[in-house]
Amino acid sequence: MAPLLTLLPFLPALVAAHGHVQGIIADGKWYTGWNAEMKYQTPIPATAGWQADNLDNGFITPSQFATADIVCHKSAKNGNAYIPASPGSKITFLWNTWPVSHKGPVFDYIASCGGDCTTVDKTKLLWTKFDEGAWLSGNDPGSWVTDDLVKNNMSWTTTIPSNIAPGNYVIRHEIIALHAASQTNGAQAYPQCVNFQIGGTGTQALSGGVAATSFYKASDAGILFNLYSKFTGYTMPGPVLNKLAKRDEERRHARDFE
Repeated sequence: MAPLLTLLPFLPALVAAHGHVQGIIADGKWYTGWNAEMKYQTPIPATAGWQADNLDNGFITPSQFATADIVCHKSAKNGNAYIPASPGSKITFLWNTWPVSHKGPVFDYIASCGGDCTTVDKTKLLWTKFDEGAWLSGNDPGSWVTDDLVKNNMSWTTTIPSNIAPGNYVIRHEIIALHAASQTNGAQAYPQCVNFQIGGTGTQALSGGVAATSFYKASDAGILFNLYSKFTGYTMPGPVLNKLAKRDEERRHARDFE
């Protein structure tokens, strides 16, 4: 079993057009996320953030949605540590950067590892969506929760489900950028995975769940979408939001038209 993470020093962020989660704040404590530059260090630092070959801060295209890369990003490998948390903990994902032009939905999924998250097969994880946000108002391109993310110091805050049973989990945080989504294979998915060791006395075990390779199709209304049009709604792609979610109502004005 890998050790729990303690606070780690901030590492310089990559400079690129898109972004990655450079850090996670859990219950007010900072933990360093995965930075692809770390792969060149010996030994590779212990991070709860899953390793991925996204040195260019790149993305997963719809043509890759049925491949293992959609799970936790390009050639992702298990995080080798955990972040300690509890049911109801506030979790903030801090991106190194995010372009204001890259508007789109933000999702949070959780999966039980059924054991050690540092060795679990990522393709076997079954995910439950517990938080989401997308279009807020207007059109062409309108206001989106990614605008709030940029305004909030490139950060997104969610809450771990309040009655979840103790155990080892992976939380998958994702932005899908829609600025080029009017064309086939134009949407850009940026999945980020982080290991959590959740304590407490919760009793709710996850059931069901969906493999990440089944989340989206290239033809989904929320994937093939013209951001620069006079739209009047947005259909959330992926699995339905699970009722175990505890959402931040201050930010939850996204309109979901199914």
